[in-house]
Amino acid sequence: MSRKPVVRMAELEIDPDTLETYRALLTEEIEASVALEDGVLSLSAVSIRDNPNRIRILEVYADHQEAYEAHLRTPHFLKYKNQTAHMVTSLTLIEVDPIAMRAKP
Repeated sequence: MSRKPVVRMAELEIDPDTLETYRALLTEEIEASVALEDGVLSLSAVSIRDNPNRIRILEVYADHQEAYEAHLRTPHFLKYKNQTAHMVTSLTLIEVDPIAMRAKP
């Protein structure tokens, strides 16, 4: 039986005065996570078009909780978290179940 990946969605609101800096730090963190962590299968961040300080991140990890927990301990994630903590005005983490997830290689 094949196991499903661990999938989470993060809903964030960012202080509009810090939005450009936040976006740069988020991009840096996502690029490092995908490049350096075997357990990170994909990370995708988008902003709401009419309200760009509302960010959504879809996180997909290998099929075990340990990959997610390891991600939270990496130097690049801790750097991102420390540098952006004052920028995030709201954060909701949502556990989701994948239905169909495909990507071209």
